[in-house]
Amino acid sequence: MSVSPLISTIKLPAEPIEQEIERLPEATRRLAAQLVLPVDLESVWQVLTDYDHLTRFIPNLVSSKVLQRNGFDVVLEQEGSQRFAGLRFTAKVTLELRERRPDGMLDFRMVSGDFRRFEGAWFLFSDPNGGVRLRYEVLIQACRGMPIGLIEQRLKEDLSSNLRAVAAEALRRQQN
Repeated sequence: MSVSPLISTIKLPAEPIEQEIERLPEATRRLAAQLVLPVDLESVWQVLTDYDHLTRFIPNLVSSKVLQRNGFDVVLEQEGSQRFAGLRFTAKVTLELRERRPDGMLDFRMVSGDFRRFEGAWFLFSDPNGGVRLRYEVLIQACRGMPIGLIEQRLKEDLSSNLRAVAAEALRRQQN
């Protein structure tokens, strides 16, 4: 995984990322991760909804493009690619997103793609100690033949790196 020089110059908060995982039947996992950021809500929201530029700062995201927008409803196509266990794994999804800015929520669900199920949400809350609590939750069900144990481990690592990437980009934008 390469980190752009822009991201590496941003000092991220020292607070650890809190993660949860729930193993469900039929090769399904529910994962969640959260982090408190010393930025304002609007900066984080702008980063999360900058769909066509997510590949600039989200590791392993190869493409991200808006296929359709109707008000607060967005259809987005994304492709991720990475190596693990000596193999190249590529996954493509078309997502329907609903931007719920007043609620601090961006929810999504897969309408087509390389999983049986992929849905979740980003949540933004004002933290009582200042800053923003950014939370990401995803429910993923692997297709038959996909090694869910390997995917689970990779997803746990990706959740942390993706949250840190969003944090770094929000901090960079707020400082500019």
